[in-house]
Amino acid sequence: MRTILAVIGDYYHPAEAIAEGLQQSLAPLMASGDIEFSYTTVKYLAEELAAKPDAVILYKDNNVNPADEQVQQWLDEETEQAILRYVRAGGGWFAWHSGLASYPAEGGYVQMTRGYFQHHPEQKLVRSITIQPAERSGEEHVNIAADLAFETVDEHYFVHCDEASTTVFMRTYSEDGQSIGGWSHAYGGGRVCCLTPAHNRESLLHPVLGELVNACVQWCARMA
Repeated sequence: MRTILAVIGDYYHPAEAIAEGLQQSLAPLMASGDIEFSYTTVKYLAEELAAKPDAVILYKDNNVNPADEQVQQWLDEETEQAILRYVRAGGGWFAWHSGLASYPAEGGYVQMTRGYFQHHPEQKLVRSITIQPAERSGEEHVNIAADLAFETVDEHYFVHCDEASTTVFMRTYSEDGQSIGGWSHAYGGGRVCCLTPAHNRESLLHPVLGELVNACVQWCARMA
């Protein structure tokens, strides 16, 4: 049995909708007894990482109070270093949607994820489609079939991604342009996977997104 830990919810992303989508995505793994799934908060994250869960899901913006004049961020140096140590030592990290948002571009966390959120236009129809990953000799990456696609009205995340240092497995398209929607790579002895969709409850419950989330979690936890 693999242990999966999740940290979800922020100012713009209610935890209830994320949890509903996550529970639906992971339901087959929980029903079969393949995973033990639990939630924690950023306050206890470093402590929980010391217990060495098989994988961690982060769907949480770094900004705690983005609407205020003085914006606070939750990721301090101690927690960041705990995350990096955890993954280097063999842990799995799944940075999902806002788990890529507002983290310092030059910081250790983004050096680990090799990508970060830049902006999104107003919500509109976004098409997400998996692609055949380019071969990168000796590199591990998520194994997802190409041409798995879905369309929803949602935020179209535009990201910076260091494509030369990771393996892209999904791209996203809207009338505003195209971006990278999913990528994965090894980091030290661990695995890192990043996925940009989705924001809205309807999108989070889309069965194709659920399949993608399930595959990302399994890969991070070395179940696939």
